[in-house]
Amino acid sequence: MPTPIPNREQYKTKKDFEGRYKSILGKEYDKFIDYSLSFLRRSIRVNTLKISIEKLKTRLEKKKWILEQIPWCREGYWVNHEEGRRDIGNTIEFKLGYIYVQEAASMIPPIILDPKPGELVVDMCASPGSKTTQIAQYMENSGILIANDVTGDKMKPLAMNIQRMGIANCVITLMAGQWFKDFKFDKVLVDAPCSGTGTIRKSLKTLKIYNINMFPKLAKVQRQLIETGYSVLKKGGTLVYSTCSTEPEENEGVVSYFLNKHKDAEIKDTSLNIKRSKPLLEFNGEKYHPDVSKCLRIWPHDNDTDGFFVAKIVKL
Repeated sequence: MPTPIPNREQYKTKKDFEGRYKSILGKEYDKFIDYSLSFLRRSIRVNTLKISIEKLKTRLEKKKWILEQIPWCREGYWVNHEEGRRDIGNTIEFKLGYIYVQEAASMIPPIILDPKPGELVVDMCASPGSKTTQIAQYMENSGILIANDVTGDKMKPLAMNIQRMGIANCVITLMAGQWFKDFKFDKVLVDAPCSGTGTIRKSLKTLKIYNINMFPKLAKVQRQLIETGYSVLKKGGTLVYSTCSTEPEENEGVVSYFLNKHKDAEIKDTSLNIKRSKPLLEFNGEKYHPDVSKCLRIWPHDNDTDGFFVAKIVKL
């Protein structure tokens, strides 16, 4: 069990939140709340474009950092310090771009996307760049990677992280992801803007601003993004749709809507060394496409991470 946050009793859930998640989780609800109101383990990804995993481990361990392998990511580690430090982002290794401070579940979408050197790839909602730089790392700085986002403010952290990590095959674009057309990509990542209900551990204000009325609006944008991503995907190419939300409307609902429209799309199973929960096949009286059962749904209490949802889609 992770360490509870101080004064956790002050973070009360709204009735809508409690009713919804009790109906989804049943007996698991209390465990979900316990983990959501506990400290999140700090984790890093080694940037193999600049340093080997072995050399990075040696550098940090000499400085009393303790690294624990993340089972589903070869370059990923949970980090602690012998003297209680938590500021891994203040190390020289971070400033040199040897590591990226990235939540462990956030590393999953690029792994499932499996980009290769020489391919043409797009990250449609790229800022601040955690998944973009991970994709470039797997591409070994070869091929072309388009990193797109929708506002100028989001360009700043994206550009800084791309530069810090030594990415040389990336082009940054500024526009709504729905505007993409006339391209044919080998791989497409749609890490869609979402309610962020899987990241309560990083942002407790999510509990205060929780509003079920926002989910249909978000789902509309998410459907547009997954449709556009698929339209610019080559035949035989792979699209990964992901969110850090635990809401069915933003996850199974979006994928189900998409599959009902596209008979040439196939959901692929994801094989990762990770504990997972069953995706929802029905919610609020709506039955979802049966193939959403192949999606990856992760609750915070499954692996002591953020909550996450990932779907791998191939264009036949």
